[in-house]
Amino acid sequence: MKNILFIVGSLRKGSFNRELAAEVEKYIGSRANVTYLDYADVPLMNQDIEFPAPEAVTALRGAVEKADGVWLFTPEYNMSYPGHVKNLLDWLSRPLVAGDYATPTVINGKKVTMSGAGGKMATAMCREKLTELLAFFKADIMKEPQTGVALNVEAWTEGRMILTPEQLSSLKAQADAFLNFI
Repeated sequence: MKNILFIVGSLRKGSFNRELAAEVEKYIGSRANVTYLDYADVPLMNQDIEFPAPEAVTALRGAVEKADGVWLFTPEYNMSYPGHVKNLLDWLSRPLVAGDYATPTVINGKKVTMSGAGGKMATAMCREKLTELLAFFKADIMKEPQTGVALNVEAWTEGRMILTPEQLSSLKAQADAFLNFI
């Protein structure tokens, strides 16, 4: 059975992107094992502490390494991805052994897809920039289909995300496509 690692790019407990991930998990059902990455303890990337890698970074790399695929669910911050998501990906892009730039990193070749819930642009800029960054890291990106959700008024005023039938259908199609991709 395939293993899919969900990375939610919002640290907020009531995150709409966490809700989006939970919806996808329902669609995946028993077709794959889904785990969520806990990365709250990953320190800021700093070459002074890179080797030996901090324990949280070692755990992060191990979770990504075990996964057959990684699915990023992230909001858009100022037309890009959140800083903590960039930090996480920076750690994944670094060599595992000091000075060894020839050996692939854990993100190199990893199957990746992404979705996001956010403002009226439905995280389009975030997903575009994440695609550029992950391509630079040599991840194997499933560029289509992706799902971007423009949050409804109730999400912003009452904290309730309401997904339309079209958005739910898009998530289901992406889940099916990603399972085939990996």
